[in-house]
Amino acid sequence: MSKLQEAFDSRNKKENKIEQIKALKTPMSVYGRLDEICGGTLEELEDEDASYFLKCFGLFLKKDGKFMLRIRVPAGQLTPSQAAKLGEISLMYGEDYIDITTRQQLEFRYLKLEHLAIVLQELDSVGISTFQTGVDNFRNIVTSSFDGLGVKNIIECKPIVDELQSLFFKKEEWIGTLPRKFNTAILGANVNDCNIYGHDCCFIVASQNGEIGFNLYLGGRVGIQARDSGIFVKKEDVLETFKAIVELFKKFGFRDNRNNNRLHFLLEAVGMEAFVDAIKEYSGLAYETSGEILAKEEYMLDDSGVFALGENLNAYHFSIPSGVFKGSDLLKVAILANEIDSFIRLSVEQSLYIISESKNKEKILNSEIYEAYSAYQNIYFNHQIACAGTATCAFGVIPNKPDAIEMANFLAKEVPIKDGKVRMYWSACVKGCGIHGVADIGFEGCKAKDKDGNICFGVHILLGGKATKEAGEARILYKSIPLTDAKYIVKSIMKMYRDEKEPNESFELFYERKLEKLENLELIAKIEQYA
Repeated sequence: MSKLQEAFDSRNKKENKIEQIKALKTPMSVYGRLDEICGGTLEELEDEDASYFLKCFGLFLKKDGKFMLRIRVPAGQLTPSQAAKLGEISLMYGEDYIDITTRQQLEFRYLKLEHLAIVLQELDSVGISTFQTGVDNFRNIVTSSFDGLGVKNIIECKPIVDELQSLFFKKEEWIGTLPRKFNTAILGANVNDCNIYGHDCCFIVASQNGEIGFNLYLGGRVGIQARDSGIFVKKEDVLETFKAIVELFKKFGFRDNRNNNRLHFLLEAVGMEAFVDAIKEYSGLAYETSGEILAKEEYMLDDSGVFALGENLNAYHFSIPSGVFKGSDLLKVAILANEIDSFIRLSVEQSLYIISESKNKEKILNSEIYEAYSAYQNIYFNHQIACAGTATCAFGVIPNKPDAIEMANFLAKEVPIKDGKVRMYWSACVKGCGIHGVADIGFEGCKAKDKDGNICFGVHILLGGKATKEAGEARILYKSIPLTDAKYIVKSIMKMYRDEKEPNESFELFYERKLEKLENLELIAKIEQYA
């Protein structure tokens, strides 16, 4: 571990301001005063509590003087009773607003200070927590929406997620004490529907010498895909391996420049080989080399939104535009799921599924709540992501969620496509919370100039991200395009896809087959001829 110690010593001569704030008190000491805090006023709220400590429990004070609350949903799995409680709370305290996020969890907005303690109590009554959902903590652990279900499943991961979470969840020594946030994903299905390569720590189902386990990938973050560590982890060794990784990160992770403190930067400084040697030393485990990754199949949703899982089981997709949902609608979903003895799965693509037997198909499809979202059940909304944007995020450059919805509606009208799949991911700024870098067509919010030279909302348009069989970042095709013009460029791209793709061919495969081989200028010219 000498290389890790050397790197730590060279980078930590001066701690950043957040580390200095952490030394003032503990997050749990603030949580213990929550009733007192909620009984006071915003003016009485201490700066460090608002800027850091309350965020450890998912409480974010926004510029409108109200709070956003991030809610932990391990593996994105909800019972009908939990979903009903979430819907009721949103209706009563959060202006009937819910965001579904790219970590398979939910966010409430517009909560008042005086209601925070009661909201947390209500959540706790159905086994839901907001602990460690912000700042320097272990974020919600994600997996496939189809985990443990039907023929898509290879290893059921929810029990492993629970094991991993038990290591750090609600334990004072881990709350807010990491050098930076830590994202984890584990995939045991044969389809990558959870952006598996985009996390700090990734366990990906694989086969080695006839045994099924996981390849370990490390160091992913926005704009950077995780790299193969070179080791194969047996199912029974996942917990100890994870424990070794996070203990090493906590001990040797950098605490100077917060922009460069994720695990990726420690790996960059010491090299993957040295870090893996430290994992082996810390865990005491012997590992085989990486096996064959088994998560290589594509999956597509048709206009009906019914995805067959096999074994007389279906996933019924609710396509939620840009993840903007209502508490009242979640309550309706919960009532429907309860009536047919089914359950709910959230998606990293900001939508949800009811998982139910095939016999319930007509009842679900003909339900009032399913029909309310049926207009969005098409190729442009099915795999859409959009982060918060200017309405609720201080970093947003463009509105974003409305822009994504407007684009999808325009394309659905102008270039309807019945078969296929395209992932359109929108980020309102360079921070990339909408993971636009791995999209088939990605959008990064920026300022642009219109035809008269006036500053306006714009996007960089990216093409060619990979997220199905391997990880790959998209490339910028058009820079600083006014939003008013962007939809016509994308219309040309989708016309090309519609006219030249194979039946049921995804855009990702189409790009590999047709477009990846073209130089940028040739591709731009080819797109423009469709305009």
